[in-house]
Amino acid sequence: MVSFSKRSEEHNMKGDGNEKRILTLHNDDENSFDHVIDVLCEVCEHDAIQAEQCAFLTHYTGSCQIKSGNIDDLLPIKEQLSEERLLVTID
Repeated sequence: MVSFSKRSEEHNMKGDGNEKRILTLHNDDENSFDHVIDVLCEVCEHDAIQAEQCAFLTHYTGSCQIKSGNIDDLLPIKEQLSEERLLVTID
């Protein structure tokens, strides 16, 4: 059995900064579609159609990949989305 420690998680998150990561939006029962769409347009620079599609995919499937890039680019976006009460992870 493989054991994952906090230290190994931190190491994997840091990497060399150039590894491709995915920013994923997860469904919650708190935010309205309008709020999610507005935040995705503002923070992720999605157009209205793309943001709406992400919101619907997240609602019906539980999650949606909203952005990809290296960890250094995704961390500030994740923080902004979290400040807007959206549930996001970097994988």
